[in-house]
Parts: sequence; structure tokens; C-alpha cells
Amino acid sequence: MSGLVMPPSDAGVLQRRDEIVAALRAIVPGEGVISDEAEMRVYETDGLTAYRQVPFVVVLPETVDQVARVLRYCHNNGVKVVPRGAGTSLSGGALPLADGVLMSMMKFNRVLDIDFDNRVAVVQPGVTNLGITRAVEHRGFYYAPDPSSQIACSIGGNVAENAGGVHCLKYGLTTNNVLGVELVTIEGEVIRIGGRHLDAEGYDLLGLVVGSEGMLGVVTEVTVRLLKQPDTARAILIGFPTNDDAGKCVADVIGAGIIPGGMEMMDRPAIHAAEDFVHAGYPLDVEALLIVELDGPKAEVDHLLERVGAIAKANNAAHIRVSETEAERLSFWAGRKAAFPAVGRISPDYMCMDGTIPRKALPHVLTRMQEMAASYGLGVANVFHAGDGNLHPLILYDANIPGDLDKAEDFGADILRLCVEVGGVLTGEHGVGVEKRDLMGEMFTDIDMDHQIRVKCAFDAKQLLNPGKVFPTLNSCAELGRMHVHKGQMPFPDIPRF
Repeated sequence: MSGLVMPPSDAGVLQRRDEIVAALRAIVPGEGVISDEAEMRVYETDGLTAYRQVPFVVVLPETVDQVARVLRYCHNNGVKVVPRGAGTSLSGGALPLADGVLMSMMKFNRVLDIDFDNRVAVVQPGVTNLGITRAVEHRGFYYAPDPSSQIACSIGGNVAENAGGVHCLKYGLTTNNVLGVELVTIEGEVIRIGGRHLDAEGYDLLGLVVGSEGMLGVVTEVTVRLLKQPDTARAILIGFPTNDDAGKCVADVIGAGIIPGGMEMMDRPAIHAAEDFVHAGYPLDVEALLIVELDGPKAEVDHLLERVGAIAKANNAAHIRVSETEAERLSFWAGRKAAFPAVGRISPDYMCMDGTIPRKALPHVLTRMQEMAASYGLGVANVFHAGDGNLHPLILYDANIPGDLDKAEDFGADILRLCVEVGGVLTGEHGVGVEKRDLMGEMFTDIDMDHQIRVKCAFDAKQLLNPGKVFPTLNSCAELGRMHVHKGQMPFPDIPRF
């Protein structure tokens, strides 16, 4: 797995494999346990295919009771567990362990309840993102977060990574659209956090769970917010002669107080790849392309389209085209949402990064990325959520060329360091996983990391849930609780100790 270092395998667990597999089969009978190596290979990687590991064993539970019993067994027997959704994660969040149970939640695939009066839906974690919208669209509702992989990614995985999408600028990410979850702890306890109400008093435990990457518990039910489809939605396609012009336009639109439903940007390599793949009608004589969608009442949308068009012209726009039909609007988005597979047609391999920067830094960061690309001798195509500064550089490489993967990893690390350097963060929606794990020190101090690990310890004291992800150094919970003794004198000696 290239230079990636994962926690050492537990020799005792490996020796007890037959015993562990038999115990799991007793809990999840029939076809619920996969232990054959050839059959497990489909689970050896997620969307970050540069890293692979055949699982120790795969379990596919169908009931909450089975999830609880499997987790309780693993807790009592010191067996690691890696939760997995649809496997579309781009950060290695579902990368298996050689000595860990891979728990696939894709048999939890039912919509349990739709409450239009309260505008919520209750679904199991294996339901696809798009599946929620499909279940409610007949009444004019939809689920707002829409990752490009929405046809395949599961809502449980969205919760784990705090997934976003092209319309999250206005309507928020997963954390802004999830009202409650049912969570099973590593000890096998079933707890509920949040519900159908808008908010709750006390600590924001729901905020902890969303984006926790399967490290605090296994989600078995999700309550999501439903939104009413807007009266009107139209998109404007804007081409620019330079990336600087496009970046300035983004800042000017937001600075004017206009919050589009979506605002996406693509550079020349991405434009050409997407157009060749989808034939969406993108202009090919521009360096950068913006897709800006406005939604709401028709009069408001028409007015905002005029304002955005004027701002674009003031920033040297070379091409402006407004969608006149719903089919045309969807075609604009089809190219953007197919950008990742489109780039896969022009390069044997690519690595999709995910950093977020202040909008004003877009021109500088894009220029620096091109300089880095020349330095590393690798191509890069940029597709990103311009409105909220969430970058998705696609680093092009060939894994069959010795050293190419290492260069791609180093290039990606430099991009993420640049994001932090200009005031941004390491990830916007893909999560940390293993991809950004060893860069966490670029953004957080040791004190920051220790506090995050303490939260992990409160849920999982033995650190059995998805170890090797997010934290570059896996301290034991006992180490974090250590006490400094100076010259034989403990602090606060008058406090009773147990």
C-alpha cells in the first residue's frame, strides 16, 4: 500500500480467525458472513483505489440486533471493526484491516417513514442519496445534499464523511440536513441522538456523529430534512479567458449578497474531458467555466440572472448562456457531475483531492497548482464547488509507471498544505480517512489532536472502531489520561484518588 502505515495486526486475532468467523456466523447466519478471500476482494478498497487491503472477514448484518451483537462480540474479544457504506469514499475511510471485521451496512436499504407534514424522512443507512429524493419527489420534495456520486453513495456514508455536493452552497452539507440518528456503540448499546425536531438542548452529540468517519459508532437509522422543490431553477453557463477572471467573478457574486443554489467551476482540462464524455454544450475556447444556478420564485430568479450576467461581463466573461428549459439546465449539470468519470477516460489513474480555501484565494491557489503540476511532471484537472471554496483537484498519473503514485501523493500533500497556508482546511466533504491522516499536524496542534482523541476514547475506549484513520498517532486512551508528577508531588494532592 505504497508508503501508508496502518496499525500492526493483532497476531492473536489472526490466529483465532476460524473461531471468530464461526462466532459471527452464529450471529449473522446464511449469507451474512463472507470469509473467502476471492469473494472479499470486492471490499479491499473504496473510492481511493491507490490503497488496498483484503479484509479479515466481511459481515453484512440485516437488523439492528445483529449489528449490536456483532459489535458487542468484537468489543469483548478485542476485534477491530471497519464500518462501510457503498464504498464511494474518496479518502480511504472504508479501507479494511487485515485483522478487522468489515461491517457492510448495505442491507439496511429501506425508507422507513416519510413525514411530509414535518418535512422529514426516516431511512436506513444503506439507502442511496438519490434514493431519498426519488422517494419524495412525487410530492414536490427533495433531499438537498447531492454529491456527484449520489446515484450510488449511501446516506450512512454521507453521515460518516459529512458529504456535500453542488447545491450545498445555499442548502448546507449533510450536517445541516440530518436531524437525528440511531447509533450502535462498540459495546453494543443502541442510542438515539436528535429526532424529528429542529434542534435539542445540551451537547451537540449529533454534530459529533456527522463527520466522525465511523470512529464513534455504527449508524443504523438516519432522520433527514426534506425541502420543497423551488418554484423555478435556472442555470447560467459562463466561460472566462482566465482562471483569475472566473475566481474574481465568484467573489463578486457572493460579495453582492447573491447566494446561488449552486456555483461550480471547471478549468480547461476538466471542461474538455466533460464535454467529450457528456456533450453538454460547454464552450471549448475558454480557460475556466462557471455554472451558476439560481432558484426561487420566477421573478426573483430572472432578476438574479441579470445581476449575475452583469457581474460576469464586468469580469471579462467570453461566453454566457442561460438555460431556457429544464432539460438544458440538467445538461449543464450532467457535464459537471460526470467530470470525475470523464477525467478517468483521459488518464489511467487519478487522485481526487479535497481541500477548502477562502474564495478570495482561488486565483492564487489555481496558479500555484499549475506551477506544482509542472514541477512534478503530472497533469491536474480542477473541478470544484467555487461558491464555498471547496477544491477537487484531480491529479493525473499512471500507477504502472514506477514512482508515479509517490509523486501524485506528494503533489496532493503539497496542495493540501497550500490550502491550510492560505487560511483554508484539509477537507471540505470527503473526510480525512487515510488520505489526509498524516497531514493533520499541518492544521492542528498536539493539544487539538489530544482533545479530539479524548472524544474518541469516550465512545470507544479500546479504539476498535476504524483505527488507523484520521489520527496520525494512535495514542491509547490510558496515555491520554496520564498525569504529570513533578518531584514526587502530584497536582492537587488533596483530591481523593481511586
